[in-house]
Amino acid sequence: MGTGRTSRGGPSTAAPTTAAGRPYPPISAPPHPSPSSDPPPSETASTSVTKTVNGSHHFKIAGYSLAKGIGVGKYIASESFTVGGFEWAIYFYPDGKSAEDGAAYVSLFIALASEGTDVRALFELTLVDQSGKGQDKVHTHFGRSLEGGPYTLKYRGSMWGYKRFFKRSGLETSDYLKDDCLLVNCTVGVVQSHTEGPKIYRIPVPQSNMSQHIGHLLSSGKRTDITFEVDGEMFPAHKVVLAARSPVFRAQLFGPMKDKNMRCITIEDVEAPVFKALLHFMYWDELPDIEELTGLNTTWVSTLMAQHLLAAADRYALERLKLLSELKLCEDVAINTVANTLALAEQHHCYQLKTVCLKFVALPENLKAVMQTDGFDYLQQSCPSLLTELLEYVAKVGEHTVSPCLYSNEVLDGGDANGRRVKPRI
Repeated sequence: MGTGRTSRGGPSTAAPTTAAGRPYPPISAPPHPSPSSDPPPSETASTSVTKTVNGSHHFKIAGYSLAKGIGVGKYIASESFTVGGFEWAIYFYPDGKSAEDGAAYVSLFIALASEGTDVRALFELTLVDQSGKGQDKVHTHFGRSLEGGPYTLKYRGSMWGYKRFFKRSGLETSDYLKDDCLLVNCTVGVVQSHTEGPKIYRIPVPQSNMSQHIGHLLSSGKRTDITFEVDGEMFPAHKVVLAARSPVFRAQLFGPMKDKNMRCITIEDVEAPVFKALLHFMYWDELPDIEELTGLNTTWVSTLMAQHLLAAADRYALERLKLLSELKLCEDVAINTVANTLALAEQHHCYQLKTVCLKFVALPENLKAVMQTDGFDYLQQSCPSLLTELLEYVAKVGEHTVSPCLYSNEVLDGGDANGRRVKPRI
């Protein structure tokens, strides 16, 4: 038998072996890669971010004269408030905090009112000038370089502030005291640090396609439980979708006056293409392609559809559709349609659209042409009060000189023959 070898550093530890006698690498020590398999060098980076989480509290001290004399070292405390995960409170000492000052000064402090260790923070204490002159008395850490860094509060009850914040005799004759009240503002900025490293993942999240799934319910026609008849055309739909989108449909389909056996509803005063567009919006949450819907591609058709959709949206309380229609009409205001659009805006309380139309009509280059349209006749009959507003806009545009095309030479009752009082040609 041969002589066994011993290890100089201590007892020998044998590695587990295979049947062929070759040792497995120890589990705790990964195998050393060969020089040829070294991974390419990589660069990583991280950033340490230190910032303050800020919060403020406004403390009103009413009845200052009654608080005097409570004793040196006794304070009036604000309600506690939370900043940066810690509770804080303002302490006001009417007779001062230190006996050595003999109640000659008021003291003001901000205190850590919750459990905490080595809480680092910036502070600002402001005594508000109540005269309105803006001469506040401010002591602040913010906006200036601090030689020793932020203030550290070691434990609950630790304070920062001033024992000699203000001489009491001066305070009581100053603009800081009004109606026996003092106003104190306090800002706390709790210092917080964290390290940001590179993300080791990237998971792309697609945009929501919920409206597509709901829209396909309409286009597939499956599981419908209500049908609308509009101008002889039938439109199947789903009660629950309509009720979720419109409070009007919700009341009609699920309210106390609903008819359990109702399977078909006839819609009056809405044209079939308009109702089809309305349903499209309720399922897809977007306007349909007007050319695809009507087979026509003109601005006039687009405007006409927007006018009808605005009225239908108001009828069924679809606020988003109403605003989309209002936006479309503002973009496409034109001579031959503006009068009808103006009447529509007045009837359905679309004030921005109304303003756009009034300003457009009042322009000297537009006024006469608009007055010759059929829509202007309808405007006079349906919304006569708008003529007064229109005159006001015309006056503004013409710098208080009204365009003669709005007037005739007729004399109003009680007027004179010189035409000093005239009426619109309507």
